[in-house]
Amino acid sequence: MVTRTNAKPPLAPLRGTRVTAAETPPAMFVSPIIVTAILVTGLYLGREVLIPIAIAILLSFVLGPLVNLLRKLRLGRFFAVASSVLLTLGIAAALATLIGVQLADLAGDVPRYRNTIERKIEGLRDSPAGRMTDYVANIGRSMREGDKSKEEAPATAPTTQNAPEKPAEKPVLVEVREHSPTPIELANTLLSPILHPLATIGIIFIVLLFLLMQREDLRDRMIRLAGSSDLHRTTLAMDDAARRLSRYFLVQLGLNVSFGVVVGVGLYFIGVPNPVLWGIFSALMRFVPYIGAVVSALFPVALAAAVDPGWSMVIATLILFLVLEPLVGHFIEPMLYGQSTGMSPFAVLVSALFWTWLWGPVGLILSTPLTVCLVVLGRHVDKLEFLEVLFGDRPALTPVENFYQRILADDPEEAQEHAELLLQKCSLLSYYDDVVLKGLELAARDATRGVLAAEQKTDIRASIAGLVEEMADREVVADASADPAPVPPAWRQPGAVLCVAGRSFVDEAACAILSQLLAKRGFGTRIVPFSEVSRAKIDEFDPGPARMICVVSLAINGEPTHLRRLVTRLKRKIPDARVGVGLWQAEDTPLEDEATRRSVGADDDLVSFRSSLDAVAAAATASPGPDILTREEPAPGISPVDLLVGRTIEEPAAATV
Repeated sequence: MVTRTNAKPPLAPLRGTRVTAAETPPAMFVSPIIVTAILVTGLYLGREVLIPIAIAILLSFVLGPLVNLLRKLRLGRFFAVASSVLLTLGIAAALATLIGVQLADLAGDVPRYRNTIERKIEGLRDSPAGRMTDYVANIGRSMREGDKSKEEAPATAPTTQNAPEKPAEKPVLVEVREHSPTPIELANTLLSPILHPLATIGIIFIVLLFLLMQREDLRDRMIRLAGSSDLHRTTLAMDDAARRLSRYFLVQLGLNVSFGVVVGVGLYFIGVPNPVLWGIFSALMRFVPYIGAVVSALFPVALAAAVDPGWSMVIATLILFLVLEPLVGHFIEPMLYGQSTGMSPFAVLVSALFWTWLWGPVGLILSTPLTVCLVVLGRHVDKLEFLEVLFGDRPALTPVENFYQRILADDPEEAQEHAELLLQKCSLLSYYDDVVLKGLELAARDATRGVLAAEQKTDIRASIAGLVEEMADREVVADASADPAPVPPAWRQPGAVLCVAGRSFVDEAACAILSQLLAKRGFGTRIVPFSEVSRAKIDEFDPGPARMICVVSLAINGEPTHLRRLVTRLKRKIPDARVGVGLWQAEDTPLEDEATRRSVGADDDLVSFRSSLDAVAAAATASPGPDILTREEPAPGISPVDLLVGRTIEEPAAATV
C-alpha cells in the first residue's frame, strides 16, 4: 500500500527545454528613453508651476485625515476644509512670527557677541597652536614677498637726471549724491525679496483648497485615466499611496518636532540664548535630507562660542547634537521610515540627488515623498514595475533565487552567510526544504536545458558540500519540544537507511542532505550513487543491513519510467526493505497521480525532506527489527561531503558486536 505525507499541489508543466537564441532589441526600446527625456525636460522647464502644485498635493495627503475627522464630527465639507487650511496657515504664521521675534532679539546682542569672539580669537593666537600657525603663515608670506621683489626689480627703469620735473596736478574734489527714492521704488525694494515667496505660498494654499474640496472628483478622474477596467487594482494603488504618504508625513512631522523640542530644552539648560529659535530651526532643517541636521547644529555651536568666554558651552552643545542626531538618524528613523515609505536606503540617496538637481533645495525637501509615489506606482502598475524593483525595500530576489545565484556564481561563502541569516528565522529542516531543495530543482532544470557547463556543475556540487559540512552542528528543528521517538537499535546500524541518488547531477547533493538529517535523528545511513544500482552493477551491489530505501531524483526527462525500473531492481535485490521515492521537481511532480505512484511501485511518496524523515520514522516504528546491540558511531566510509566533492574511500564491511 502506498502512503503519502505532506502532499504538495500540482504545478504547471515544464515548458520547452531548448535554449532560445538571444533576440535583437526591438526598435521600440528607444521610445521609453525618449518619453523619459521629455518628462524630465518638462519637469525642469515647468518647475515654477509644478513645485507649488507638488507641495499642495503632498499637503493634501497630510490634511486629508484631519478633514475626514472634522467631517465625522458632522461639519460640512466647506467648513472642514476651510478649518484645516486656516489651521495650517495659523501654525505657519505663528512660527514665522516667533522666528522673527527671536531673530530681532538675537540681532540686538550681536555687538556683545562680536567682542567675545574677538577675545577668543586673540586667545587662540596666543596659544601654542596659534603661534605655530602664525609662524607658518609668516614663512609663506616671506617667500611670496621675495618672489615678488625679484619679479619687480628688472622692470624698474633708472630715472633721467636731466628730465624736467612736471608740476604736480591739484586733485579735483568730486561729490556723489544719491537722489531720494520715490515711494514706488522704496516699496519695490522692500517687497521684491518677499514677493515671490508670498506668491508661491498663495498658489500652494489655493491649489490645496481646491484639492481638498474636489478630492473625490479628482480621484474618480485619476481612476479613469489609470484604468477603469480594473477598479480593484487602481483603487488599491491609490489607497496604498495615500496611506503611505500620510503615514510618512505624520511620522516625519512627529519625529522632527520631538527632535526640535529636545534640542530646545537641551540648549536651554546649557545656557545658549534663544533656545526656542534653535529648536524650531532644528525641527525645520530636519525636513532636508542629509545636510539639514548638520546645518541645524552650526548656528547654535557658533552662538555658544560667541556667548561663553570659555569653551564649556561649545563642548556641551556639540555633545548634544553628536549624541542626539546619530540616535535619531541611525536608529529611530530607519525603524519608523522603513515601515512607512517602503523605500530602500539607495532609493533615498538617488532620489535626493535627482530631485535636487531638478528642482534645487525644494526638490531636496520633496525628494522622499515624490519617490514614494513612484514606488507605489511601480508596485501596482505592471509597466512601471522596474521602479519598485529599483527603489523599493522588498528583496529583488526570493531566498531560493538568492541561494541558487550564489552557488551558480561559485560563491560558497556568500551562500553560507545567506544561510546563517535565514536560519535565524527558521529551522534547518525548513531551510533545506524551502530554500535548498527548490534551489537544487532550479539547477536540475538548467542542466536539462543545457545551460550549465561541466565546470559549473562541479562548482555547484562543491558549494553544496561546503554548505552541508557547515550545517553539521545545527539542530534539525528549533523547537526542543518536538523531539522524535527513540530510534530502534537495528535502525541505528550504518546503512540501515539507503539514500539512493537518481541520474541528475544534483541528486547526490540531495541525498547528502537527507543523510545528514537522518543521522541527526539517530538513523544509520548510507549514500548510494546511481552507478552502484544500475542495471549492470545491481548484482554486485551489497545492500548491507538495509531496512528502508529512499530514492531521490530531480531529473526531468525519463520519469517515471526510469524510477519504475530502478525501484524494480531495488525490490528484487532487497525484497524486505521498504522503498520511498522522492521525485522533486520545481513545476511538476508525476507522483501526484495515484496511478503513477502505483506504476512506480513505491511504498512511500517523499515530497520533501520533512516527509522523508516522517516516512523513515514511521517505518522504524512499525518494524523496529531485532533488538541487538550495534555500534552507534558510523563505520568509516563515504561521507556525504566526500561523495559530493568526488573523494572515494573504500568502505569496510559493517561490524556488529
